[in-house]
Amino acid sequence: MAAVSVCRPQCGGFSFENCKRNTLLEANVAKLGCSLPPARKTGTTICGVVYKDGVVLGADTRATEGMVVADKNCSKIHYISPNIYCCGAGTAADTEMTTQLISSNLELHSLSTNRLPRVATANRMLKQMLFRYQGYIGAALVLGGVDCNGPHLYSIYPHGSTDKLPYVTMGSGSLAAMAVFEDRFKPNMEEEEAKQLVRDAIAAGIFNDLGSGSNIDLCVITKGKVDYLRPHDEANKKGVRTGDYKYKHGTTGVLTKQVTTLQLEVMDESVQTMDTS
Repeated sequence: MAAVSVCRPQCGGFSFENCKRNTLLEANVAKLGCSLPPARKTGTTICGVVYKDGVVLGADTRATEGMVVADKNCSKIHYISPNIYCCGAGTAADTEMTTQLISSNLELHSLSTNRLPRVATANRMLKQMLFRYQGYIGAALVLGGVDCNGPHLYSIYPHGSTDKLPYVTMGSGSLAAMAVFEDRFKPNMEEEEAKQLVRDAIAAGIFNDLGSGSNIDLCVITKGKVDYLRPHDEANKKGVRTGDYKYKHGTTGVLTKQVTTLQLEVMDESVQTMDTS
């Protein structure tokens, strides 16, 4: 029997053997005194568009940790190769480390082939890496670049699926940005028109999504040239505080007052200059 089971060829397709086990664990997890990790909610607006001579990528600069703005000027457009850049949405550390790893592997590939890497190569390497981790790497990416075959734009989802489209949006503000693209996109646009379209799409995400905000970064990629505009525009400018919060002494009543005397020992210190000659 052992020889028969070893020689039997394995069937292809997906395996769902652990689905029943996971269902039982989820049902009994409360009885064990444990809690399942909650889904991580992130906020970002990233997008890209293909125009006549290249690709324009755009992103906001707000990084959030729950309801707290952790960074007001976060860089979400990452370097992949001299002709390829990538916008990242999701977990900031995952997007940063994923793009750095693929950038390093593409550099080795470029040195071995003695030519600039193609955008399709970067797309394949990214999607294969993300699919291997089954979505546990929270990186939603917009990949754009120009190679020997012209401009290309891809959207890469955390589970490894990809789309190649003339304009793409991702992140929590992607619906507002997509509305701008669907209303105003035209094939073979000029550079300034494409930059203004991406700028307005990111601004729509900033004003309609609490997870997006601060500045607008753009990256214009053409054949042999990259123009990284950081910041390109400040859509959500900080207002000037007009209220005066200084109150006169005695406005608030003092209920109790206690003074504690600290026992401090004062020491004299002398600083000697070290001879470094």
